[in-house]
Amino acid sequence: METPRPKSSSQDAINGLWTIGLCSFVIAALYFGRDILTPIALAALLTFLLSPLVTRLQRYVGRICAVLLVVFMMLGLTIGSGWVLTRQIVDLGTKLPDYKENIRMKIKAFQLPSGGAFSKLSETFDDLKKDLPIGNGEIGDKTDEGIRKLESQESGEAIPVEVVSTPDASPLELFKLIVAPVVGPLGTAALVLLLMVFMLLQRDDLRNRIIRLIGQGRISATTSAMDDAAARVSRYLFMQLVVNVTYGMGVALGLWIIGVPNAILWGTFATVLRFVPYVGPWIAAAFPIILSIAVSPDWWMPVKAIGLFVVLELVSNNVMEPWLYGSSTGVSSIALIVAAVFWTYLWGPVGLVMATPITVCIAVMGRHIPQLAFLNVILSDEDALTPAEDCYHRLLRAGGDDELELAESYLKTHTLTDFYDSMLIPALVAAGKDQNRGVLDRDQISQVEHAIGELLEELDDRLPGIAKIPESLPDHVSSLVGPCRIHCVPAKAERDRLSAEMLAQLLRVQKFEVTVSPPQLTASEKLERIRQEDPDVICISVTEPTSPSQARYLCMKFRAAFPKRKIAIGLWDMASVPAETEKALREAGADLIMKGVADTQIAVMRLSSAISREMQPAPIPPDDEKRVQALELSGAMKTQDDFTVVTDKLTRIFEAPIAILSLIDKDTQHFKAQSGLPDELGAEGGSPRETSVCGHVVAADEFVVIEDLARDRRFAGNTFVKKNGFRFYAGAPVHSPDGHAIGSLCLIDTHPRDFTQRERKLLEEYAAEVSDDIRRATDAI
Repeated sequence: METPRPKSSSQDAINGLWTIGLCSFVIAALYFGRDILTPIALAALLTFLLSPLVTRLQRYVGRICAVLLVVFMMLGLTIGSGWVLTRQIVDLGTKLPDYKENIRMKIKAFQLPSGGAFSKLSETFDDLKKDLPIGNGEIGDKTDEGIRKLESQESGEAIPVEVVSTPDASPLELFKLIVAPVVGPLGTAALVLLLMVFMLLQRDDLRNRIIRLIGQGRISATTSAMDDAAARVSRYLFMQLVVNVTYGMGVALGLWIIGVPNAILWGTFATVLRFVPYVGPWIAAAFPIILSIAVSPDWWMPVKAIGLFVVLELVSNNVMEPWLYGSSTGVSSIALIVAAVFWTYLWGPVGLVMATPITVCIAVMGRHIPQLAFLNVILSDEDALTPAEDCYHRLLRAGGDDELELAESYLKTHTLTDFYDSMLIPALVAAGKDQNRGVLDRDQISQVEHAIGELLEELDDRLPGIAKIPESLPDHVSSLVGPCRIHCVPAKAERDRLSAEMLAQLLRVQKFEVTVSPPQLTASEKLERIRQEDPDVICISVTEPTSPSQARYLCMKFRAAFPKRKIAIGLWDMASVPAETEKALREAGADLIMKGVADTQIAVMRLSSAISREMQPAPIPPDDEKRVQALELSGAMKTQDDFTVVTDKLTRIFEAPIAILSLIDKDTQHFKAQSGLPDELGAEGGSPRETSVCGHVVAADEFVVIEDLARDRRFAGNTFVKKNGFRFYAGAPVHSPDGHAIGSLCLIDTHPRDFTQRERKLLEEYAAEVSDDIRRATDAI
């Protein structure tokens, strides 16, 4: 079935054309109106920079005095710096003639060796120049008079010299030639200064007018946008000033130590030019490096100067700027580079200086104005996709196979439950919704589900190395966890099974026995599967867009068939469960209704803890009366044989702290012989049958090994086991002469341990020897 394609209406096409036309108009207005807009933008930039200082001063001297004081301080600093720089330039001009000899030596050092490839190339160009109409390489004219002059030079004839006088320039022409180039920048600077003063004085009024103009009823959003933009731009400009001044001081100090003349001039030059992004610092570095070549008789001074600028750039770019700027701009690096090219093309060098502040303001507008949200996506340094969206788009890429890389990267800073709840399950939900809308076909949804299944299998093998699972559990939960058998049932689809596998994977790490049914089973087949598994908890998995009504139907079936089982329903990726849905599920028989893998995991573990605290007594076999009679007839309870020798030997051979020969009658476990039991318990001589572990050996009439009693659901809540701190048990049945199981020869440890097949066979042989001893004692009676 072909995926339907959305149709675009004529209104959408008109809106698109309108957007293109509006963007073109704005760009054209910015380009052709740059002479007017540039001073305004510069004044606004300075206003952002000086506003924090004016705000602080006006608390003490008032707004007008604060603005004037700041302006006079800025002018004084500018005039003082200009005077110092002028003195430095004059001093440099007087020293330059002294460096002619060093310059000649450096030029001679660049002479090409004779006979080389470059020398032959130079000779070729010299020969070609001789064939040109002007052999001496000067620019001449090709008129008849020029040719006659050339012929006269070649024949050796004298060329008449003609003196040409120029008319005296008028005062107006001198003014245009000298004064006009200076008046233009000075006028622009005066206009910027005037605008800045009025912006500082009327900044509150300007703010109110902007809010009225663009707010259109959204005063809170507009205010937030303006405050955000002002804070970011002000912080950026101030930190840039700090970085540039620090950089300039480092340049001046370093050049002074190296010995480059006029170090203050070059430090100031570096501070100013560093406001020009990307190219400014290296333009500032070129002049002192060239001067060091002229000043130094050798090459050490230029090398040191180059090293100084390289080190300062590395420190400034990798230490100072990340530390001071932080997230002040909120604009991505690529967006800043593109913005620098764009604004330089529109406004020239001034646009390059102002590219970052303007881009910051545009990005803030996109963050706070819904209609301009695309600007925030294009310019912001925030992640373009959420973790779930990133995961989903990787899963959709056929042959990408980079889901594991994404998982490993995410798990470095997050837990496995976060990975499931924040990435995989939302990706499953998005795929299911897209399938329902017809955006994804059957093959695509199968591809996504298959990729998630493979990722879960890969994670299952690598969990100990890459996942932080214990940290996802509260201490008060993990400390109470008891063993429990859990069976997860998908409500309907494959996505429900995958979500159930995520929960099962987490619970298996916590030593739970977890199984998951296939989603294609019918309700009756699922019931039969549960009967076979005999779980303590049934968990129904529901992943949107699967309806909770599917879970309600299964819950009713399960509750009717298994009235004593605990039933939990996991509604994955639901922000909240409607009250009507929760009520319906409760009425259907659900004990727990949870949202998300993490919540369901903890809830199931709490439920398991409650189940574990319910002690399971040793079962009573159907022929227990005959078994008790066989015990009495065997005389094992009355025999005087000392089996302590056997239990002592077992503790030495198996290196176990406790060994017991127990005999089980109707209500009591009797310690016929024991080694290593606590004195108080040994003195009692026995314990109730219902709390005994040996009672399970007698009931099953087979060898029982429990490597960790605290993790076995039959004994995690056993008061006798918990009181004495027993953790390991291995017992072999002891038989009466007629073959009934009347007791157990067992080993007990206070720590979990492994038990090999060889050890098991050896303990069974000792139990058989004890049974033979009891038979011989019976025969003797």
